[in-house]
Amino acid sequence: MENLLERIKRNPKIMFGKPIIKNTRITVELVLEKLGYGASEKEVLESYPFLTHEDIQACILYASRVVSMEEFLDAA
Repeated sequence: MENLLERIKRNPKIMFGKPIIKNTRITVELVLEKLGYGASEKEVLESYPFLTHEDIQACILYASRVVSMEEFLDAA
């Protein structure tokens, strides 16, 4: 699974440093947003034929790692 994360890169000169799929200008955010709004993996891959199933898996894994590092601060 860690190999999947190698597909995600950050470069301050590309897309303002947002995490992207390696060798593309497609952000993790874009892929997750499309999936979140109900697009299927097949639809995403049809829209971006240079992406792979593993790229989409990498986006999901990356997001899960980012969320796992969040701290919850209860204001109450």
